Amino acid sequence: MLILSILLYTCFLAAPAIANVEKTIFTAPESIAFGDARPNLLDLHLVSLSPKKLAIRTALPVVFPTEEYPRGLSSWYLLGGLRPGQRYEVRICWAATQPTDFLLESFKVTDVFDSPALLQDLSIYAEERQISLLGEDLTGSSEPTAVKQSALFLRIQSVASFYTTNKELMQYPPPVDVDIILDPYLLNVFPQSLLPTAAYIILLAVASWFLSGFAWAKLQLFVQEKQHSD
Repeated sequence: MLILSILLYTCFLAAPAIANVEKTIFTAPESIAFGDARPNLLDLHLVSLSPKKLAIRTALPVVFPTEEYPRGLSSWYLLGGLRPGQRYEVRICWAATQPTDFLLESFKVTDVFDSPALLQDLSIYAEERQISLLGEDLTGSSEPTAVKQSALFLRIQSVASFYTTNKELMQYPPPVDVDIILDPYLLNVFPQSLLPTAAYIILLAVASWFLSGFAWAKLQLFVQEKQHSD
């Protein structure tokens, strides 16, 4: 009876979710000295994700694909404080009521600085971000130091993927509310965030095994009593 109560209570806790997820998986590179990087990463004021801050909630601007923005608008983030050689994934989650296509890419810091196209894209985003943050507190922005650490740039490109007869929405699609999550892999095999789900499945399997044994024993007892009565 106790096991049955636990199962029923767990079912009541379950709730449906309607959302979309896109992700990229990568292995953290070797550590580098941020103090030697140019332009200075601190001046970029990028929002950062790290083992101390695994998730952020924000709104990303989107556009419909054009020749100038075939993959949409770019948003840049810094993934810092990583463990070299460890596997990670970054997920972006958004409501299905906001149809959007996202492309997530991770780049080594040196690769971005060595690529004129990537560096220009990053610089444009950083300049626009600094203008939008004038007079605001930059808490949450990246704060790299000269100490060596493993880090990557994350670029998220977002394209609106809906159609409406509303001309204003077609010309100015609204920003999309998203959650961006950094998820380290345990032993480079299993995402850390899935531990509660794995524990739930194991608990459910064990409880089901005991419950099925209890039901089978009751069924056998009923059959035996039925045979004796006949």
